[in-house]
Amino acid sequence: MAPAAKMQPGLACPVPIPARDFVVLGHGSGGRMSADLLRNLILPALQNPVLAQLNDQAVVEVKGSRLAFTTDSFVVKPLFFPGGDIGSLAVNGTVNDLAMGGAVPLFLSLAFILEEGLPMEVLRRVVESIQRAAAQAGVVVVTGDTKVVEKGSGDGLFVNTSGIGLVPADVRLSADQARPGDRVLLSGSIGDHGITILSQREGLAFDTGLQSDTAALHTLVADMLGASQAIRCLRDPTRGGLSSALNEIAERSGVGIELQESAIPVREEVQGACEMLGLDPLYVANEGKLIAIVDPAAAEPLLDAMRRHPLGREARMIGTVGGARPGMVTMRTRLGTSRIVDLLAGDQLPRIC
Repeated sequence: MAPAAKMQPGLACPVPIPARDFVVLGHGSGGRMSADLLRNLILPALQNPVLAQLNDQAVVEVKGSRLAFTTDSFVVKPLFFPGGDIGSLAVNGTVNDLAMGGAVPLFLSLAFILEEGLPMEVLRRVVESIQRAAAQAGVVVVTGDTKVVEKGSGDGLFVNTSGIGLVPADVRLSADQARPGDRVLLSGSIGDHGITILSQREGLAFDTGLQSDTAALHTLVADMLGASQAIRCLRDPTRGGLSSALNEIAERSGVGIELQESAIPVREEVQGACEMLGLDPLYVANEGKLIAIVDPAAAEPLLDAMRRHPLGREARMIGTVGGARPGMVTMRTRLGTSRIVDLLAGDQLPRIC
């Protein structure tokens, strides 16, 4: 018998062994390990009907008003990147989580965790960026907090935000409402944000002018709702990309979703970078795109409304919802074959938002 092969130093299996005793980066991926952490540890301890909906925001009724409430933390590295920075990303990301519930965003909280030694000029740039992004989105920062940790404990700067908005009485959006026959709409090209962050972090020179797509999507959502109320669900495909967002919808609604690869817009520079690095654009984060699951009769009017908005000019219909294969996302490839689009086990690109 041949001697056992020796493990080569520096090599590791690309699929992480499930971690049970310690937190690993994959637990923050938005993929399978994140879902397992929620299902096995967090939800059993905190379960309630609102939390169980697992939407990007909680919608609660308070004295006759429907309020959307969300919170998020931002740990992107580097802090500044083409198209944005951690400050504008925090504002836009929080506004978008509210908008995916159909809410009109109103107020934000803002909390900083600062590492000792962070240059004041860096903090000033981030604060000014937050001010500009909030003004552009029409939201007001009304409360916040600041903490400082010892040097080496915080990686410069982390941001936490929460947001509150008002949901109109006739708007009911949720990940459990997809129905067989529905259409899947996408507002534009995927993967721009994640590949931009990766190129900056790793010093990769693609020489293409690629930049993050970070943007506040609430005005696009308002135009869509103005065109039709036949929207079942909205999601912004951030961590885990298009795949994670659609898998969550398929599972929550108990439906299958079939995508058409040829219909999914991916910029040439993003596709090329993914091929070079062994990544799949379906799993790469976005910060200025949305997915809509809509009644089939409303698909074309909604596409028209999306394409009239600056943030939806590249909108496409990329798939359909079916009754077969509940909880599963599949894709018809350009070659005519079909493949499963599953949740990632770990994290392709950590620290991207």
